[in-house]
Amino acid sequence: MRIFITGGSGLLGQYLNLFLSKEFEILTQYHTRPGNCLQYNSVQSDITDYKNIEVILQKFKPDIIIHTAAITSVKDATTLPSKFVFEVNVKATEKLAEMSSMLNSKFFYSSTDLVYAGYRASMLKEDGKLIPASFYAETKLMGEEKIKSVSKDFVILRTGLLYGFGLFDSKNYFNYMFDNLKNKKPVKLFSDQYRTPLSLLEAARHIAQLIKLNIKNEIINFGGKERVSRLELGERLCKAAKFDISLLQRISMYDISDVSDSADVSMNTDKLQSFGIELKNIDESLIEIMESHNNLK
Repeated sequence: MRIFITGGSGLLGQYLNLFLSKEFEILTQYHTRPGNCLQYNSVQSDITDYKNIEVILQKFKPDIIIHTAAITSVKDATTLPSKFVFEVNVKATEKLAEMSSMLNSKFFYSSTDLVYAGYRASMLKEDGKLIPASFYAETKLMGEEKIKSVSKDFVILRTGLLYGFGLFDSKNYFNYMFDNLKNKKPVKLFSDQYRTPLSLLEAARHIAQLIKLNIKNEIINFGGKERVSRLELGERLCKAAKFDISLLQRISMYDISDVSDSADVSMNTDKLQSFGIELKNIDESLIEIMESHNNLK
């Protein structure tokens, strides 16, 4: 099976390179920073250079396209020109979905839990109310709508908070939290925003599993099975790594101006598990993350 990965140098993309290359023939795309892409069959291209992307796809003829490339930061989506963010997050998604249909390829799309109304309820199902509270989440939801209108075979993954170590030059808040705690420095964490986090290791592993299934035109909550705040995630890390829990400082998401106003976008992941996906609890995932860290550097 031939798989084309966009955003191959990103946080999730590099783990997809690692996992999918073990079983499939991959071609992974990056733009400016290669990350671990150069260790695999890779191509450098701007995702909005549609003519070039089409040439690449026509030559590679993928069975599956996994689209993770995006402006993924709520802050960046707010500060960058809105036309540029729309082009990357919406128009490029639409173009890739159209190309996937022309090639009869299945289209996997990494969306976000932030498309949900973050004030309605906990453990939301896939039919939950959709009211994105940021421009970033709004563009991801628009991407979903474009896919549904042009793709003949798609899987939309509403991805929860991803945690674990970023590879190469890809970093996230987990890196900052772990390094600070290891060096006995304080860490500020939200106590009032709830998600269903999923480790990067699990995310890549589960996408590899979903690829093998005959799933078509589905929207799936792609997260863990536990509803926690970032503060609780930090507390669980302290327990697993034997860090000093007193270094954690409780803050509110309303203390930070560029954070999405979504108090609770925790997701019900029963549908994901109904496909035979076995989710680890957070404690198990943290142990796996730390055990794998040295091998994945």
